Amino acid sequence: MKEWTMTYDKLRTAVEGRVWLPGDEGFEAAARAWNLTVAQPVAAVVEAADAADVAALVRHAREEGLTVSAQPRGHGASGTADGVILLRTNRLDELEIHPAERRARAGAGVTWGAVQAEAGRHGLTGLAGSNPAVTVTGYTLGGGLSWFGRRYGWAADSVRAFDVVDAEGRPARVTGESDPDLFWALRGGGGDFALVTAVEFDLYAERALYGGRLMWPGAKEAEVFAAFRELTADAPPELSLWVNRVQFPKAPPMVTVDLAHLGEAAEAEDLLGRLAKIDGVLSDTRSAMATADLGAITAEPTDPAPAVARTELLTGLDAGAVEILLAEPVGPLVAMQVRHLGGALTRPGGGAGGALAEPYLLYLLGAGISPELGQAVRAKQDAVVAALGDRVSGRKPYTFLSPGERAAQAFPEPALARLREIKRSRDPQGVFRANYPVLD
Repeated sequence: MKEWTMTYDKLRTAVEGRVWLPGDEGFEAAARAWNLTVAQPVAAVVEAADAADVAALVRHAREEGLTVSAQPRGHGASGTADGVILLRTNRLDELEIHPAERRARAGAGVTWGAVQAEAGRHGLTGLAGSNPAVTVTGYTLGGGLSWFGRRYGWAADSVRAFDVVDAEGRPARVTGESDPDLFWALRGGGGDFALVTAVEFDLYAERALYGGRLMWPGAKEAEVFAAFRELTADAPPELSLWVNRVQFPKAPPMVTVDLAHLGEAAEAEDLLGRLAKIDGVLSDTRSAMATADLGAITAEPTDPAPAVARTELLTGLDAGAVEILLAEPVGPLVAMQVRHLGGALTRPGGGAGGALAEPYLLYLLGAGISPELGQAVRAKQDAVVAALGDRVSGRKPYTFLSPGERAAQAFPEPALARLREIKRSRDPQGVFRANYPVLD
């Protein structure tokens, strides 16, 4: 025990950043996952001062036979971080926007909210998701499923370069020309191959964005789902639609449609005329908006919370699937969401995420405020997925994996085999451990 303690205590002199060990004040908060249902019994937490500090940490871990797991802000935690050194990269917060080149460079601690705010000043946008508190690096390593993915594909496919620290503690710049295998793996393969300290990626010029949420009472759900099916049958790639059955505690059931359209308001309203035919709207937040305000569409929580989520890809959304999704009350779930995919996401791209052939994504979310509720939520999720049968493809986007799931579920076998070979060749000592390791 004394030898073990001394091994980790050496971290305080090995790095410039802050170190927490078990028993230190603030250790539990420093080790906490974003999802408060996920326990992280890590051996230490290091908040790196800069990229050089990340390299120093890796060299120390390699010399001492330790393992490092990077979590910029704790999103995507899987509960498999037992005994690792948890690396926090929030201080790597440098952000550069190069408008003339339509290019950004973001340190590993930079959030999408920061990117969108700065890029938006120049009429540019990145391929951000729905939550502005998520970091660019963590999101992109998992593929990155954006509101604008139907138009531009995976966020990972817009990466130009990664700044990394390899398993020997050496800094490197990785591009498709300098290291094709590692570049491919980092674009959607989960980050199990090197520690990324910054990412350089394309920005896109968009003159207009129209988005928001329509909400109806739950009694309208059949009409809303029918309209969603009709609209997504031939929606242009500039339009993304999500439909949600929602059941908040102590509130009546509701049904909503969230949307983002890359184009003028009048064009979007013409496309969405089918929704205007459904009366009884409780609220309508649709408007022309700045890309910096993208997170306002769904207004997701930006603080840690206990949650139990499950994601599945659907091979279609026929009338039978809708009947199953509407057959029972939403509870004990909080939300049942269907997202329209397709468009550019069906193209292979150039990263490990590959093409998404499935046209819809199903997201089942419940609160995890007690073990009993968590168990009930999982049972409900299981029942819904079982009822859908072979409409569920079995694949899961890496960025949507949940505790208890494995990286193998995110990739077809040829891609998984290639990722595993890259892991073995680049990190034979196992210095790095991703949230969902490819070798598990």
